[in-house]
Amino acid sequence: MQALKGSLVALVTPLSESGEVDYPALQNLLDWHVEQGTNGIVSVGTTGESATLNPKEHIEVVEFTVKHINKRIPVIAGTGANSTDEAIELSEESRLKGADYALLVTPYYNKPNQNGLIAHYEKIADKVQIKQILYNVPTRTACDLLPSSVEILSSHSNIVGIKEAVDKKERIKQLIDISENANDIFYVFSGDDPTFMQSLKIGADGVISVAANVIPKSISDICKFIRTKNDHAADSLNGLNEDLYKLLFVESNPIPVKWMLYKMGLIKQSIRLPLIDLNETFHDEVMSELNKHKLI
Repeated sequence: MQALKGSLVALVTPLSESGEVDYPALQNLLDWHVEQGTNGIVSVGTTGESATLNPKEHIEVVEFTVKHINKRIPVIAGTGANSTDEAIELSEESRLKGADYALLVTPYYNKPNQNGLIAHYEKIADKVQIKQILYNVPTRTACDLLPSSVEILSSHSNIVGIKEAVDKKERIKQLIDISENANDIFYVFSGDDPTFMQSLKIGADGVISVAANVIPKSISDICKFIRTKNDHAADSLNGLNEDLYKLLFVESNPIPVKWMLYKMGLIKQSIRLPLIDLNETFHDEVMSELNKHKLI
């Protein structure tokens, strides 16, 4: 099992203009991320349009990613679902395809209570022999996995970390305390680009980042600077990215990031319904920001 740290990209799934997965573009993105210093690939997470890829496509993208990365950096398969049985199936298939880890978002729409969440994650961890990372993003799922539940789950040998998208410093501190008191490795990753640097400064292991899709070297460098206690360099670099972080979320992710990558010439202009291309209202501001970063 490859260790996790630093900048993990929540990778988009490039699509052709007809809506099929664009594997040549995916291959180029994967190589680019390795070259730019990205520390790990999250395949078919929320940013990878997991909600609209069918199960066959989902596993095929994971398999392609694993094969092409070829152990250069870890691959984390997004395998969460609001059906526990479906999450088990996706996790097992990803394990068979060679993924290093599974990332499991909390069940969306169902709105389980904390005991239901614990039972959900424990069943997946009992059934599938792959190391698993919890993913809490209540703004999208209407479900909040509380630190008290994370502490219980952290004792399971197959549950090795959490991606936390709640942007509260106190929440991150609570999770870091759980990590420090765990019997084995338990990673804490920020899932919020605007505040990830602050999370790293207080002890988080890294970030699972949307911004890393467009500025992979910058996000990786910030992680390195924090790890080497060069806070001044990290602050300076992060400050240059603040407007970009905001623009990445002016509409639902991954609408803005896919439009940016299209303008950068890295993918086709294609996203699956019910999401549509970035509203023209934001085009000029996004183009100005891309120019500022010399990305186009």
